[in-house]
Amino acid sequence: MKLIIATIKPFKLEEVREALTGIGVRGMMVTEIKGFGSQSGHTEIYRGAEYAVNFVPKIKLEIVVSAAMADQVVETITSTAQTGKIGDGKIFVLDVAQAVRVRTGETNDDAL
Repeated sequence: MKLIIATIKPFKLEEVREALTGIGVRGMMVTEIKGFGSQSGHTEIYRGAEYAVNFVPKIKLEIVVSAAMADQVVETITSTAQTGKIGDGKIFVLDVAQAVRVRTGETNDDAL
């Protein structure tokens, strides 16, 4: 099993969710986060005053899938979330040692 952690732009969330559902992803966790990468924030003007926004709003997706499906999920997120502009996000893939469905006690792939 693989844990896929992806950060994407907030306005891409629904489009990515629909694409992932379309390839058979049955669940994900979504968190609103703030962060910065190579874009290092930006400046905005509010009521005539310019100020720095050091952290940019992002969405973090956490998805656990079978190892066989991981590459397809990464490709789907990449192609759907990409705008071609700086700040599109990042994707990390980690190994998952164990998964348990609390309600039924099912483990690993059966728990997904």
